[in-house]
Amino acid sequence: MQIGFSSYSFHAATSAGRMTLPEVVDWVADSPGEHFEIAVVGKTDNPLTDLSDLPNNHELLEALSARIDATGVTLSQLAIPGNLWQDDEEKVEAQKANMKRHIDLAAELGIKLLRHDVSHGNHPGDDSPLFDEALPVIAKHAKEVAQYAATKGVTTSIENHGFFVQGSERVRRVIRAVDEPNFKTTLDIGNFLCTDEDPVVAVGNNLPYASIVHLKDFYVRTQDPGEGFFPSRGGKFLRGAIVGQGDIDMRGVIGAVKASGYDGFVSIEFEGHEDPLVGCSRGIKNAIRLFDEV
Repeated sequence: MQIGFSSYSFHAATSAGRMTLPEVVDWVADSPGEHFEIAVVGKTDNPLTDLSDLPNNHELLEALSARIDATGVTLSQLAIPGNLWQDDEEKVEAQKANMKRHIDLAAELGIKLLRHDVSHGNHPGDDSPLFDEALPVIAKHAKEVAQYAATKGVTTSIENHGFFVQGSERVRRVIRAVDEPNFKTTLDIGNFLCTDEDPVVAVGNNLPYASIVHLKDFYVRTQDPGEGFFPSRGGKFLRGAIVGQGDIDMRGVIGAVKASGYDGFVSIEFEGHEDPLVGCSRGIKNAIRLFDEV
């Protein structure tokens, strides 16, 4: 098992111009982290932090490759946005083309995993009929992308986030509908709270399908504490926390991961309000300690 970081953990520092992504790789190399996951999010004015069009950002790609070669940090996954369920077919085709461009890039960089989203949205009330309508469409397009990725030696996955396709059962239904051996799930242990699932139970449900695991923690409140918290689907309130310091039963989750026999990449994905270097440093120490203790 290799524990490392998602680049999203450092988003507060990179978006503010305090660190470039190559500098983040150096920081990871000096930490106990063994791998680095690139999450494509946001556009910046600095090419060394701009991930909005990574396949064409040659300055960043060259700098990242140089730091990876120098440090020996493994690039574990490329995570990109996507929306495969929308009325405009031209936009869907453009989404798939973008996914394939990033799959090509992943293969060039030696990255074996790529996460792409399939839909986002928090529909009020019972959106089960909408999901039933969307499922075959999502599955058809995700299957095409997965089949393309297979020709490049890349495994694609869906993450449990975005509310609409976030619960453990919906994620499993998408995976079963796509029905490709290289289509799995990026299993984020904290995101299940957004749809009010018990993370220990939900993680256990989806571990057999996991291509990579995200470790994340949240503070959970039943009444609105004010600014900084956001609502779950069922009306609880969440705020990012340092891994091992929030309200998730982290021992129970890590125990489930270990008991499953999972032996792949584990990424710290820090979303707390603390400085990201503090959050990441304390989070990975807690993760390593808990994996040893449980």
